[in-house]
Amino acid sequence: MATSANPTRDDFAAMLDEQLGGADEGGFEGRVVKGTVTSIENGMAHIDVGLKSEGRVDLKEFMRGEDEHGLEVGSEVEVFVDRIENADGEAMLSRDRARREAAWDKLESEFGEGKRVEGRIFGRVKGGFTVDLDGAVAFLPGSQVDIRPVRDVTPLMDMAQPFQILKMDRRRGNIVVSRRAVLEETRAEQRSELIDKLAEGQVIDGVVKNITDYGAFVDLGGIDGLLHVTDMSYKRVNHPSEMIEIGQTVTVQIIRINEDTQRISLGMKQLESDPWDGVSAKYPVGMKMTGTVTNITEYGAFVEIEPGIEGLVHVSEMSWTKKNVHPGKIVSTSQEVEVMVLEVDSEKRRISLGLKQAQRNPWEEFAEAHPVGAKVTGEVKNATEFGLFIGLPGDVDGMVHMSDIAWGISGEDALALHRKGEEVEAVVLDVDIEKERISLGMKQLEKGAPTEAGAQSDLRKNQVVTVTVLEVRDGGLEVQVGEDGATGFIKRSDLGRDRDEQRSDRFQPGAKVDAMVTGFDRSKKPTFSIKARQIAEEKEAVAQFGSSDSGASLGDILGEALKKKED
Repeated sequence: MATSANPTRDDFAAMLDEQLGGADEGGFEGRVVKGTVTSIENGMAHIDVGLKSEGRVDLKEFMRGEDEHGLEVGSEVEVFVDRIENADGEAMLSRDRARREAAWDKLESEFGEGKRVEGRIFGRVKGGFTVDLDGAVAFLPGSQVDIRPVRDVTPLMDMAQPFQILKMDRRRGNIVVSRRAVLEETRAEQRSELIDKLAEGQVIDGVVKNITDYGAFVDLGGIDGLLHVTDMSYKRVNHPSEMIEIGQTVTVQIIRINEDTQRISLGMKQLESDPWDGVSAKYPVGMKMTGTVTNITEYGAFVEIEPGIEGLVHVSEMSWTKKNVHPGKIVSTSQEVEVMVLEVDSEKRRISLGLKQAQRNPWEEFAEAHPVGAKVTGEVKNATEFGLFIGLPGDVDGMVHMSDIAWGISGEDALALHRKGEEVEAVVLDVDIEKERISLGMKQLEKGAPTEAGAQSDLRKNQVVTVTVLEVRDGGLEVQVGEDGATGFIKRSDLGRDRDEQRSDRFQPGAKVDAMVTGFDRSKKPTFSIKARQIAEEKEAVAQFGSSDSGASLGDILGEALKKKED
């Protein structure tokens, strides 16, 4: 029977389980237990944890948590039991593992509550850094170090600072932390406090922190606001660096505060007077002024007429004569030009300008300098299927219709006589200023060409006149009324009713023939026809002497009519 003085084997096991927390908790191995330092020799601390043999722990394991000189014989410490005994019969103990297990317990609790933890960055690994969380080692990804990329992390090493645990797995011994999350949360808190002190319309000083293509970020004392390039000045700003520089102190007005995104929009031009106030009265339609070309696009050019006020010259209003060309071929950036106000829209802050309206209409100038009937000289710019385009003074073009190129030949043949680049003479037939058209004639300069007055006053359509043959051509006869009358042409097909009469060689220069005026061309030059005269006389004879049904032949009727005419 067992007694307190002589415990049995089972009694000893029960007492051991009680000291270690019970056999159901796994015994010594793999647990953190309390022990007492019995001696310190050769850099090792001998610790009794109640086993049949003591264990040894390297003093270096105590240097991270406690002062080496503070550890002495009799000190009570917590250690982790790896094995109850090794080959030498000693207990395998670890102070680091004890601290790590205690740290894990604490970290799991703080992770569950979403609390921040304190740690120190002590090493660099692939993709990030290692962090000591009071014994537990965590991984800090490079992207989680700071809000913005950090080139040099040296100042952050071995410095106690807060971290946020993103995830942890005790079984795998894996912990991932973030310093950036803590900074963002702190920054958000600070932003909220600062934003509460700001109001829209408030004027405040700030320091330019960064400049981009679209604007600048201004530090308002712990919170940044965006100063957009369009809000820097009423005048055109091509790049923010034209107005400000990094480190410069600027006075800005708070235009808008977005409570949801906590973004602040700033403005500088709002502190200036708006140049668009009263712009309609200042620049009435029709007013001419000088401006500077600030920007050129495919659809026109922007011209600054005063600082902060720009107008658009549409491509259609840039030149009287240059059509369908890029605005950059007419004006250039920074060029001073004279423009006219065409339209003003104060609400939309738009002004339409005209470049060509500030200059005289070249067709008006041409009409004044070259009235109808004036002679001009120019170069054949282009030949089309219906006529020739001639370059004229004032950078305008005139057109010679194919029917006005030469007498006695077809328009197609007349076109073939001239080529591009050839210099020719012509006479002005008509100028239409509204349609921007100039009609020219070349054949009107030929000898004997009729005047408009002569053609209208002396001759009339269907009139029979006696003409003199001036020239015999294959296509017909060049004829003239009287000695100094209008000249005209009789086509080969109009030389007679019968085919054998339609031959030019039947006539000689100087011969006189009777012909009927059949019409006038664009230049008022008459056209004649012997055939039309014959048909008209036949009709007249039939009407006078009756039809051939009376028994008289057509020849008898015509003979009688001619005889009567001679009498």
